[in-house]
Amino acid sequence: MGPVLITADGDLARRTCARRENCGMPKLTMSIPPQGDSGAVTEAAKLLVAAQNPVILADRACRSQEGMKRIVELAEALNAPVADIGGRMNFPTSHYLCRSLDKRSLVGQADVVLMLEVADPWGQFNTISDPHHEYRRLSKPDVKIIHISLGDTLTKANYQDMQRFMPVDLAISGDAQATLPALIEAVKSAAGMSQRAAIAERATKLREDHRRMKDRARAEASLAGMRRPCSTARTSAQLYNAIKNEKWCVAVSSMQWNRNLWPATEYYNFIGGSGGAGQGYGAPAAVGAALANRDKGIITVSIEGDGDLMYAPGSLWTAAHHKIPLLMIVHNNRAYHQEVMHLQKMASLHNRRMDTAAIGTTIENPNIDFAKLAQSMGLFAEGPINDPGSDRTGAVARARSGEARRAGAC
Repeated sequence: MGPVLITADGDLARRTCARRENCGMPKLTMSIPPQGDSGAVTEAAKLLVAAQNPVILADRACRSQEGMKRIVELAEALNAPVADIGGRMNFPTSHYLCRSLDKRSLVGQADVVLMLEVADPWGQFNTISDPHHEYRRLSKPDVKIIHISLGDTLTKANYQDMQRFMPVDLAISGDAQATLPALIEAVKSAAGMSQRAAIAERATKLREDHRRMKDRARAEASLAGMRRPCSTARTSAQLYNAIKNEKWCVAVSSMQWNRNLWPATEYYNFIGGSGGAGQGYGAPAAVGAALANRDKGIITVSIEGDGDLMYAPGSLWTAAHHKIPLLMIVHNNRAYHQEVMHLQKMASLHNRRMDTAAIGTTIENPNIDFAKLAQSMGLFAEGPINDPGSDRTGAVARARSGEARRAGAC
């Protein structure tokens, strides 16, 4: 279900096997994911059908294409907009009910919210300002909240591994994907004639709202245009043009434009976030995803941050050594820029100098030549590239070429 570390006992790892027939692996029987309680599912369906503004929040809900299909079926049965938080790929970005960019406003208008395996429920209904840490509730005070999740089974202590406590109206302990078929049937059974008519009437507005959201995203992306250095929006657009005719997977991305702009319909298109936002996650995760996709005919791409890549650059050698095809773009702003901005805010709050915010947060003097770093490990690489036009388009095309693939990772 996530990153896996296998550790073998030292004696076991070194011990010889006297009889070959005794060296087999024990049989593995996969457990069946538990479904939520039927009575609670029926109650959830009644709340959702009676709602005027239902909203679905999905985080780590789908394990397969079947899971995505089930969420689409549920959303269409309710005409409820879906905000994909991104722990996994949960919902097609091209579907008229996909409203991930509008999550905050949707939560603010909702009278019933269904959460599916949401890792941080509190964060979906509240916000904290930086740097003053002022708390603000985003949702209505009387909103009804339903959560289908196995997250409660992970809680072992009074410690904030599980985020801030968020009270809900109906907590259903069960695997979200396994519970969806029963919930869909319960929704269909609970809806009377008048409720079905009201649900159907929402479709026209929801289609228009989806179109406006997409138009807004494209307009915001186009503002950067040919600006130098290269904008993240243009990077995303050029990368998509290079892979759009193939089966593709975005393993890691340091920006949201891919989810905002790309028409993603398959479960493997986005593998989701790290969960904990740990430094150094990006490159190793991308190499692992590319290895899993190598024999499936799926091209894996990754947009890395420069600081994050420097935590584990050795993963590039692993990709080259094992001939793992990976198209990686390093978005280099020569800083841990989120930290720079936070320190600038703190300096302003305390009437201190803002020009010292760069100490310990910038990555320059000397600047890192990531192309040479990759080449030294046996990869095809070009750069640095500042021209958002032909220079980068050509570099991406060359990285996709057969010559680059023979050289290992790209």
